[in-house]
Amino acid sequence: MGSFSHILAGFSLGFRHRRELRRLLDNTPHNFCILDLDPEALRSSGVAILALDFDGVLSHHGAPAPLPETTAWLKRCEALFGGGRLFILSNKPTDGRKQWFAKHFPKIRFVSDVRKKPYPDGLKKAAELAGVPLSSIMMVDDRLLTGCLAALVAGALPCYIRRPYVSFRHRTFSELFFSTLRILERCFVKTITP
Repeated sequence: MGSFSHILAGFSLGFRHRRELRRLLDNTPHNFCILDLDPEALRSSGVAILALDFDGVLSHHGAPAPLPETTAWLKRCEALFGGGRLFILSNKPTDGRKQWFAKHFPKIRFVSDVRKKPYPDGLKKAAELAGVPLSSIMMVDDRLLTGCLAALVAGALPCYIRRPYVSFRHRTFSELFFSTLRILERCFVKTITP
């Protein structure tokens, strides 16, 4: 299967978890972004760990670092949860991003050397590293059939970012591609769950 097995897994696991995905889609406001997540409310609701996608969630595709507003949000999360309870779980963990986090947020860890989302391996590794149950981890992602699905498969909490950060000026092709993927994912979920 090689490098495309996670795409096939997205469709097969997505079909299996179609009802949960449809509920997530229907219950997430159209303009929901990461800044709408209140770290204090998450902590008081029992979330112990945040696993964050990068592209679309913390910045636009291909960006070397989070945006200033998401950096400020990360600082709030780090103060509340502790840096060791924040993880970056991205299918594209670039060296530049790792270096930026090492300099600005040295306690936030990248989960790597695991199968790509929607496989739950990254969330399982985060749970193991932090010593918490999967049910106390929230996966924040802008893709239904990758991070959100990985959370459902793992028994973690999915958080769907419906208004991702995009920059057509910086990455026209990538942003068009991923915007199209997001639309197709929503259509897929709506089609298989009438």
